[in-house]
Amino acid sequence: MKLLTTLAIMIALNVAPASAETQGVWAIGAPAGSGGMPAIAQGRADAPGYTIYRPARWPKQSLPLVLWGNGGCRDNGLSASHFLREIASHGYLVVANGAPREERPVLDALPPANGPRPTGAPPSRATPDETQVSQLLGAIEWVRGSDFARHADLSRIAVMGHSCGGLQALKAAADPRIDAVVAFNSGVYVRAGSGLSGVGITKDDLAKLHTPVAYILGGPDDIAYPNGTDDVARIAHVPVFFANSPIGHGGTLGLTNGGDYGRIGAAWLDWQLKRKPRAGAMFTGPDCGLCKDKQWTVVRKQFPEKP
Repeated sequence: MKLLTTLAIMIALNVAPASAETQGVWAIGAPAGSGGMPAIAQGRADAPGYTIYRPARWPKQSLPLVLWGNGGCRDNGLSASHFLREIASHGYLVVANGAPREERPVLDALPPANGPRPTGAPPSRATPDETQVSQLLGAIEWVRGSDFARHADLSRIAVMGHSCGGLQALKAAADPRIDAVVAFNSGVYVRAGSGLSGVGITKDDLAKLHTPVAYILGGPDDIAYPNGTDDVARIAHVPVFFANSPIGHGGTLGLTNGGDYGRIGAAWLDWQLKRKPRAGAMFTGPDCGLCKDKQWTVVRKQFPEKP
């Protein structure tokens, strides 16, 4: 009787009982993205090391999972928020390494010197990475045990990342659960141990890749350009797509919907995880979508002619 009285009072006050999804869950920013499912960013008390991106309204179909590693391996899951909302808006559940700490405003245009090759002496020593590869892969089991499990298709998983986060993605890509990989402005150090990242990966680890992989680089001024192009030259056992544009190390992540990176990333996932031929047309054949874009140069290896 007491429970019925309490519910009656709540109804009279137009108050609904809190659902499990709203307890300890908060949204960051408004829904965004050019896909058919405007997406939100979320923080969760039960996932302190992650930031979630998902359609604001769950669709009926289950969503492939995308894991994201941040530039600098930083503990800030909002570092690529505009790009990741765009990815999620195309029907993906995205889990980014790092708590939702700081979101930057959308850039109107790329800065004149977007991530140039640094000058002067490098830092005297590397500092420990704020996030780890094990954390990135740990998101799979976190999703499996969460209330998101009923919305996720864990038979379709991609891993992506930027710069140091791209190294995390390449390292995580050896996991047999991974189905697709994208490394933005990244590549394994040509001289092992010469970089600032603590990700434990060498050129020999490239042989552990078992899925198609895309490298997206920012031209000769991109500090990752020598490493990424060397990776592409070495990989001879899986399909490799290499796209390059003179936009620097920061890429287009900060533009509305992630700019070209959002367009390329969503199409790669739609092709690799959802088998959409139209998305594959951006990458395959002599007249592929990026092949015709004067802002981009393309190299493909072990690559199909048709989607």
